[in-house]
Amino acid sequence: MAEKRLVLASNNKKKIAEIQSILTSTDADIKIVTQASVGVEEVPEDGLSFVENALIKARNASKVSGLPAIADDSGLEVDALNSAPGIYSARYAGENASDNDNNQKLLAALSNKASEERTARFYCAIVYLRHELDPTPLICSAAWEGHILKTAQGENGFGYDTLFYVPTHDCSSAQLAPETKSQISHRGQALRLFAERYQALQP
Repeated sequence: MAEKRLVLASNNKKKIAEIQSILTSTDADIKIVTQASVGVEEVPEDGLSFVENALIKARNASKVSGLPAIADDSGLEVDALNSAPGIYSARYAGENASDNDNNQKLLAALSNKASEERTARFYCAIVYLRHELDPTPLICSAAWEGHILKTAQGENGFGYDTLFYVPTHDCSSAQLAPETKSQISHRGQALRLFAERYQALQP
């Protein structure tokens, strides 16, 4: 099977690196090109769900580039906060919020919650479009269960990783080795499912 180019609808350098690394570890013959490299600018993410936002980003990237597109939309859902920050995870503390800004707002929102009330999950939706007008997008999703710590732990990862406790490994996501995180994370699960289904679609 010939290697196929897919444009990745993201400008988040850490996310791009993680997605490229995970897809490289699969058997799918895919070459990821970033949207910036083919002249695609960011588009407003005004959907009401992870899937809607991923579709918006993928459709825009495919339209501008003329290539098949893949997009990820992911975030953190905290049960005690009615699933917030959810689709607003990257801008929880404001449009130009840093990871630290978002983490501090999350800790403040949960300041009166005991450990057993801090259950949460990372959720990821992956959308693949063969072309801009693809009426049957390939959608793959996965969740990663854990809970929110009271203080940051670890140096790896990005986003809320320093606050996300992983029960199966008794540490935060930011304390996991990158290869371990890629195996068990929401994004890793969703991308491997995508790679499997993508291969099945190829002639």
